[in-house]
Amino acid sequence: MSTTSIDDRGMAGLAALLADRTRAAFCLALLDGRAWTAGELARAAGVAPSTASEHLSRLVRGGLLTEERQGRHRYVRLAGPSVAQLIEDLAGHAPAPPAPPRTLRAASATTALAYARTCYDHLAGRLGVLVHDALLDRGVLDRTGGLALTPAGVAWLGELGVPVEPLRTGRRPLVRDCLDWTERRPHLAGALGAALCQRFLDLGWTVRGTGRAVRLTLAGRPALAAALGVDPAALAPPATPDTGPARA
Repeated sequence: MSTTSIDDRGMAGLAALLADRTRAAFCLALLDGRAWTAGELARAAGVAPSTASEHLSRLVRGGLLTEERQGRHRYVRLAGPSVAQLIEDLAGHAPAPPAPPRTLRAASATTALAYARTCYDHLAGRLGVLVHDALLDRGVLDRTGGLALTPAGVAWLGELGVPVEPLRTGRRPLVRDCLDWTERRPHLAGALGAALCQRFLDLGWTVRGTGRAVRLTLAGRPALAAALGVDPAALAPPATPDTGPARA
């Protein structure tokens, strides 16, 4: 066997890191791209701080997380875009939840995440998939020979105020599909996906909501629709699903 072939033990070890629900919950929370403290992650996952610390140490040793310390605080984040891609891809292949949320608050949060959220540093959810598809329809992106930015796309990005050359010279792929775990279809990742997500925020077309959720603003909906060449109604967020009659 070649020394460059995949090590089955290494692959099994990586799978074992994510085979625990607490560690999986930590990685999903960190998909928002921020650095979190152990205490914040413990509260998010519903575990004791000592338990969180042990799991985080394993994830750091396994190369999935990086850590930095500021005074007494220990912050962790995903080790990079490739790790975020791995987590999102695994989530996209996971079975759907067995039952919908039972409370209005939980249903609202689930609906908001499904509509639009950050996947590390790019836009995901139904809005992210819609942007991905619209860029293909508009000719900004092309799939002939693999996903690529077109010359027309370079001009379109210039009108939007996104310079392309700095994105081309970075270490990340310029454009890449990322399987969306709620839509089960690709949204746009790579350096361009991150740049567009940030540009929409800078323009005020989108704003950050709770956690990873992203909201399209009232002014942003017609502006983004015009930029993408779609009907503004196609960008409307869905209504919160009915959770059934209230329980006493």
